Amino acid sequence: MRLGVAVSVAGIRLRRPKPGLRPQHLTVVRALAAISDAEVQGDALDSTELTFVPRALKGGAYRFDVGAIRGSAGSISLLFQALLLPLAFAPRESRLTLIGGTHVPWSPPAHYLTEVFLPALGQIGVEARFALTRWGWYPAGGGEVEATIVPARGLSPFSREAGGRAARIRGLSAVSRLPRSIAERQQSRALERLAAAGVAADIAVEVDETALGAGTLLFLAVPGRAGFSALGRRGLRAEAVADQAVEPLLAWVASGALVDDHLADQLIPFLALAPGTSTFTCPTLSLHLRTVAWVVQQLLPVRIDLEDGPPARVRITPAPAP
Repeated sequence: MRLGVAVSVAGIRLRRPKPGLRPQHLTVVRALAAISDAEVQGDALDSTELTFVPRALKGGAYRFDVGAIRGSAGSISLLFQALLLPLAFAPRESRLTLIGGTHVPWSPPAHYLTEVFLPALGQIGVEARFALTRWGWYPAGGGEVEATIVPARGLSPFSREAGGRAARIRGLSAVSRLPRSIAERQQSRALERLAAAGVAADIAVEVDETALGAGTLLFLAVPGRAGFSALGRRGLRAEAVADQAVEPLLAWVASGALVDDHLADQLIPFLALAPGTSTFTCPTLSLHLRTVAWVVQQLLPVRIDLEDGPPARVRITPAPAP
């Protein structure tokens, strides 16, 4: 699958406090240019306009460092997700070394990819591996992952709407360069709240020694369906970190939705390339989901119907052949 469509974007992040491309966005643009031999205009920090003309998609070995542009803990997860879709259709296998933030605000932690995102995509024919080799917290960054993407033989549609009762929750409470007791307090609080709600869970404790900086994480997942996380920070009690992950998980369980809101928008580009109709449910129609649906329909011959819930319903239908 190769579209080879030139794209021009204007008004990039104009309403943000710092408009234009930030280091992690620019790293994504340049990484996508590298794998597609693209001609690019506007690939500079703070640029609010960009033109991208891909020429030839190439698999192979690549190394991308978000911090190379400017010292940054920009998200490795978002970089990987941007590269995964095109490289899943490259003519040969790709091996990636990605350096930056692995557990940073406003992006999925590395564990979300391994426990939720990639298992979900595996159900429709995307084969990729994502291995965390060094943790990277904000603001130090410096985390590293090794990823492998295998060319897809073809994608399958996915239709399942009922979420039902969540399976047993799998979780991780972790710290780097901080006392183990913090992770244990996060674990204890999460288990207490989940048990009170009648939700079974196994939450492991990990003390990481690889990171350049300090950080804490509580991550809770229903594999292939939903994941919820919270990061610690100075002044925030370990119990409050746990609450920030548990509360959205319980809201998702109560919604009866199949997948969480974040996985919902991440699935759409892949399912839009599958040959049949796909349907699934999620708690709400987030702005991210609506935006992704709009963009995909500008580039691919599909119809995406969004129905408010709860739970919300997404239906992706290929356009009939002319």
